[in-house]
Amino acid sequence: MDLAIKEKFMKLWKKYFNNAELPLVFYYSHTGEEAEQVKPGSLSRCLVGALEEVRNGRSLSFNSDSIRCPGGKRYTGFAEKIRPDFEYFLSYGIPNKVEGERYKKSLELVREIVKNWPAFKAPKAFIVFKRWDKLKEEDNPEVVIFFAQPDVLAGLFTLANFDESNPEGVFTPMGSGCSSIITYPYLEKDSPHPRGVIGMFDPSARPYVPMNMLTFSVPMKKMVTMMDNMEESFLITNTWKALQRRIY
Repeated sequence: MDLAIKEKFMKLWKKYFNNAELPLVFYYSHTGEEAEQVKPGSLSRCLVGALEEVRNGRSLSFNSDSIRCPGGKRYTGFAEKIRPDFEYFLSYGIPNKVEGERYKKSLELVREIVKNWPAFKAPKAFIVFKRWDKLKEEDNPEVVIFFAQPDVLAGLFTLANFDESNPEGVFTPMGSGCSSIITYPYLEKDSPHPRGVIGMFDPSARPYVPMNMLTFSVPMKKMVTMMDNMEESFLITNTWKALQRRIY
């Protein structure tokens, strides 16, 4: 990690977003030694819930054993198989066997969705999460994750689209909370025009975040471009100053 980029972002973030929460980053590692390795069963079963520790400044690394949620394993790329009877789980369930989430109307819809899911396999044995201010020179962040209130989200959304001709420089795929902050933004990183991802609409993950908060996730290279555009963008206008007064 270029520490000059780290410091530049922190100054600009403070300048235009006041005391809004600093983002997290993640990257894959062979050893996970860059952060405290999570012991199986020591944190929330939900990966989004476990990341509250990282949002509070505790750097953590996870491997397949330390992620207990089957969905969390899949969406971090540590497991390829989905749980048995998944189509029932995501739709209307099986009486006395599987409680259905009822996120999809039919089994057929779920099966079609599963067929079209992007393939994703973790490139290394560990995934490391750190808050931005905890980054060190040896870190190599691949994705940046903002937990954002609406006005901050509006700023990030507009900044991500600032230098794009495509009006869909940000997208919102349906999926689990962890897929929206890990899988989808990670798969954007090799695109010539990587998009931002708005997420955390998953009702199962929402209890682990404040009620007025969603996420905005973006590959690191896109985040650097967004940062470099800040001082010539709408952020310097009176329009933004009016909104900035509401950011805490």
